[in-house]
Amino acid sequence: LAIVIFVAAYLTYGRWLAKQWGIDPKNPTPAHEMEDGVDYVPAKASVLMGHHFSSIAGAGPINGPIQAAFFGWLPCFLWIVIGGIFFGAVQDFGSIFVSIRHQGKSLGEVIEENIGRKSRVLFTVFAWLVLLLVIAAFADIVANSFTGSAANGSVATASMLFIVLAIGFGFAVYRKNAPMVVASVVGVLLLAACVAIGLAFPIELPKTFWIAFVFIYIMIASVTPVWILLQPRDYLSSFLLYAMLAVALIGVVISHAPLGGADGLQAFAGFAVDNGNGMQYMFPVLFTTVACGAISGFHSLVSSGTTSKQLDKETDAKPIAYGGMLLECVLAVITVCAINFAYKYNAANPDTALKGATSIFAGGIANMYAGFGPGAVKVLRTLLTLTYSAFCLTSLDTATRLARFMFQEFFLEPGQTPADIKDGWKKVMVNPYVATIITVVLGIILGLTGWNKIWGLFGAANQLLAGLGLLAVATWLGNVGKNNKMFLFPMGFMTVVTICSLAVTVKNQVGMIMAGGADWGPYAQTILAVLLIVLAVILVIEGIKELSNDKKAA
Repeated sequence: LAIVIFVAAYLTYGRWLAKQWGIDPKNPTPAHEMEDGVDYVPAKASVLMGHHFSSIAGAGPINGPIQAAFFGWLPCFLWIVIGGIFFGAVQDFGSIFVSIRHQGKSLGEVIEENIGRKSRVLFTVFAWLVLLLVIAAFADIVANSFTGSAANGSVATASMLFIVLAIGFGFAVYRKNAPMVVASVVGVLLLAACVAIGLAFPIELPKTFWIAFVFIYIMIASVTPVWILLQPRDYLSSFLLYAMLAVALIGVVISHAPLGGADGLQAFAGFAVDNGNGMQYMFPVLFTTVACGAISGFHSLVSSGTTSKQLDKETDAKPIAYGGMLLECVLAVITVCAINFAYKYNAANPDTALKGATSIFAGGIANMYAGFGPGAVKVLRTLLTLTYSAFCLTSLDTATRLARFMFQEFFLEPGQTPADIKDGWKKVMVNPYVATIITVVLGIILGLTGWNKIWGLFGAANQLLAGLGLLAVATWLGNVGKNNKMFLFPMGFMTVVTICSLAVTVKNQVGMIMAGGADWGPYAQTILAVLLIVLAVILVIEGIKELSNDKKAA
């Protein structure tokens, strides 16, 4: 049902949006106008789709539904479908479109031109800090997926081989002009070989080693030309992701009710549910928790940060941005199905219960194939864990590159590029290597000092980014005389959701502080939540003023 709805939405609403905004294949894109062989590199639609989908998916569409599942599967399903079509996909499509009309720059520069410099500074600093949190958290998630068991060791081996394969693929296609079809077939076969070798020869090293490895890797990957690693790795990894979707869809069908099905989740548990951590209310918790499965501010940064710099022609934006988001929504719906199977498995096997997002997702889907024997379940679970890790590693790499862009753009005036800065301290700060080192070192510090103590703020911060992304695109569309009405309700709704969520956070954290014995976490969350509420109010007021001026001018 979800797939049918998404296809219909893509063919109707997606087409209508492209027509309203004036998508034109004749317009040159920044990838061609500013091609530099490093960040601005035109990519075939299929290759860029692999990068974009791998980057936006990450852990979000998997972790989010799992964390919100206590409300029941129906609220999750409805928000994924409605939010994905009218909120998330519109944001992603609009973000990439406005970016390609601004030399591939991030939304910060769009905000300065259409709202004001103060708003740009606030947005850029905020987005950069959110990306630092993503870097710290995802580095830890990836390191965890490489350690703890032989299966995770297999994931580590396959991932290392996969990096080497991606580099070889990039050189073959972009430097030796190997035909894409031939290179793709060979690449997928070698990808399967990497997985087979990983299963046979797991690397088992301590987590500290993998933490160090991951930070060194992202430091290198974020300044490496995109054709060497980013494009080929994401393109090849997309085949893993597509295969995972196919395996899960087939699993849902073959394990449906006649064979026992899965009934671990209620359809609806109530608007207020005690999930063991106190009473949780559907509004705003559902809308900040499901996140990437319906709408995510991180997507607007990817769309306007890396994807827009590689877009070959404007018409590619619809399938990559709008279509890519709907594909991620399919993954989120599949995750809801996986949770059902995980709950059912846990009820029958309390001693080996599936715990944690990785185990619930991979174990849930793998147990759809329980009828084929324990061997099939074990292999599938390892492969699904590898795919989950590929999601996270790709998002981590992309987040680091985005944070580097944000750091550089903070010191640039509208229309400037780093090459325009000839001397002075700004020239040092916009240097890609300096920007990357500063970003990664701060990410390491945050990771080592306990990123999880403030992770509770991420959901609200991420959705605040979504509201601001919608605001940025809406104001630009209004200024150039294009229809922006499709942004107004999603923008208002996500802003209200964010402010309410932050207010609840402040209340809860102050309660923990008053109870005594709190460490620095509740204090930090309280201060940051208040600052985010102030940020949201300031930017919304400035944005409403600009939108009102647009309407008067019209």
